[in-house]
Amino acid sequence: MGANKLIGEKSPYLLQHAHNPVDWYPWSEEAFAKAKEENKPIFLSIGYSTCHWCHVMAHESFEDEEVANILNEKYVSIKVDREERPDIDSIYMKVCQMMTGHGGWPLSIFMTPDKVPFYAGTYFPKESKYGRPGLMEVLTQLHNKYTEDPDHIADVTESVKNALAKTAAKKGRARLTVDMAAKGFGQLARSFDFTYGGFGEAPKFPMPQNLLFLLRHYYFSGNSAALKIAETTLKDMTKGGIWDHIGFGFARYSTDDEWLVPHFEKMLYDNALLLIVFAECYAITKEPFYRKIAGQIIEFIGREMTGEDGAFYSAIDADSEGVEGKYYVWDYDEVMELLGPERGELFTELYDITPEGNFEGKNIPNLIETDLEDEAEELGIPLEELERQLEEARKILLAAREKRVRPHVDDKVLTAWNGMMIAALAKAGKVFQKEEYVQRASKALQFIEEKLFIGGRLYARYRDGEAKFPGYLDDYTYLLWAYLELYEATFDAKMLITARRLADNLLDLFWDPEEGGFFFSGKDSEQLIAKDKEIYDGAIPSGNSVAAVMLVRLGFLTGETKYVEKTEEMYYTFYDEMTRAPSASPFFLQALQLTELPTKEVVVLGSRDSAFLAKLQQEFLPDVSLLAAEDESALASAAPFAAGYRPLNGDVTVYVCENFACQQPTTDLEEAWNRIVKS
Repeated sequence: MGANKLIGEKSPYLLQHAHNPVDWYPWSEEAFAKAKEENKPIFLSIGYSTCHWCHVMAHESFEDEEVANILNEKYVSIKVDREERPDIDSIYMKVCQMMTGHGGWPLSIFMTPDKVPFYAGTYFPKESKYGRPGLMEVLTQLHNKYTEDPDHIADVTESVKNALAKTAAKKGRARLTVDMAAKGFGQLARSFDFTYGGFGEAPKFPMPQNLLFLLRHYYFSGNSAALKIAETTLKDMTKGGIWDHIGFGFARYSTDDEWLVPHFEKMLYDNALLLIVFAECYAITKEPFYRKIAGQIIEFIGREMTGEDGAFYSAIDADSEGVEGKYYVWDYDEVMELLGPERGELFTELYDITPEGNFEGKNIPNLIETDLEDEAEELGIPLEELERQLEEARKILLAAREKRVRPHVDDKVLTAWNGMMIAALAKAGKVFQKEEYVQRASKALQFIEEKLFIGGRLYARYRDGEAKFPGYLDDYTYLLWAYLELYEATFDAKMLITARRLADNLLDLFWDPEEGGFFFSGKDSEQLIAKDKEIYDGAIPSGNSVAAVMLVRLGFLTGETKYVEKTEEMYYTFYDEMTRAPSASPFFLQALQLTELPTKEVVVLGSRDSAFLAKLQQEFLPDVSLLAAEDESALASAAPFAAGYRPLNGDVTVYVCENFACQQPTTDLEEAWNRIVKS
């Protein structure tokens, strides 16, 4: 079969459709000009390469000649990779949610040549089933409506434009206050699943931004319930099948309440954000379990989602050989044969692997009903010995699994998601004092600096030698997070200097000077049918949430109040959205905690490698901004306010400021510790 116009693209998702009989176009002026010239509606299909239902719809409909004939005759068809063009996806997903009350991928949009939707949906089967209208029927009816009743189409599109215009947040007179954090905690606590951890009902998502907020709420408020909710969720998820017990890494979500059956795709962003949560939970509790899982996430990312150049891939598909989860599930007999009778009996009993199976006749290894400490006691062996035996078995199973047909890996490098993983590795390197993790973070950052900046402008995607798409808000904010975490892990002043430059570019390109807050696309980007400005944290924290937190952190580290002032303006811009549902933007609540509650600015002069600094790095101190340098000259450009500080008598000297007042510097490190760290 010949190729369509997607054949020249770099996106793995678009290339998956390059040989469909549908005459697909990429999002381009050529496609819109053709639609206008021929007066045809546009069928816009948005998805991503590791999306299971995208594969299903592609196989049922886009590989089907009958569907292709209708699309080619009556429509201009456009394919978009949501991971490359989150700006397009964000706006049309919002329309779908307005029209239908729900969203998801594949996203199917029917719109005019002027890019304004008149109908929206997600997955359509070819013929009507599952209570869903069939695509063949929808295509025919909508085309008839478009050609025979243009007034109706005009009314719908006008109402869509008006509705979109009202969604952009506007600055009011009311200001958010820190009591939003307590309200957000209350909402999360009410949605907490006391039986299996996590939030809400199935399908259940990891929601790491909830957990990051809860750890801080525990720290600032002393409410132990917040820590308990976070810990229960982490431990219950890691017992379930959403955690890959053989090869490590978290899947995107669980289809059931108890975390047993995952949607098997693995996303870089979930694993990055969860790595931060595990590292921080370890910093709070010092419980070895959290260090172990963090190390296993890093092992998985290194083995399966890292390129030779050190950058990180986007996602691993749920499907292999056309079957969801096939790569990850096991037959009882296969496990017994690989492990032998004694080891096999132990492993299958503890990991819920049975002849009948726990998932469509197959087995997903899990520890939901298993307590390893109890099992070790029952077996009369030390827990360490049991864990050693299970680890030997795991390695045998992993080696066997790696001989299977692997799921597709989407190997494009996304700046935003790489920023998350760089931040996560830097955080883990700092908390666990593992230089290797910091070096991995630095190598990935170097890749972004070399490949994804063109003429000073950050770009969103790199693949196959090509950087493309001017970076979005998320690219700038998550990369800013990466620089700040790497600064805290290395105390390299260049990280802060570059972070300031990036933040200045962020403000120049994305800030709304009239109403406050950040637009999703830069002022130099393609202008779509609406300007999107979002505070809601979806699968990942929103760009506005991350911007608010990182600008405060940067302001405290550098002494530049202009960064904190922008977050202050956002407290007016997003007042309405946040007061309606503070728990829907838990990451943003971190900014309120930092600006409204007591914080400390600490400068350590005399050594960047002291044991005192290493000890501080291992603590969970969200209220502390820590600068360190051999001498004050290293901070002159990064944080000019500290340039007047001096080490006393050549000793390591600590300056502590709290509540806008600075205490006398001290070389007594025990006294300094007591000033900095909460007892």
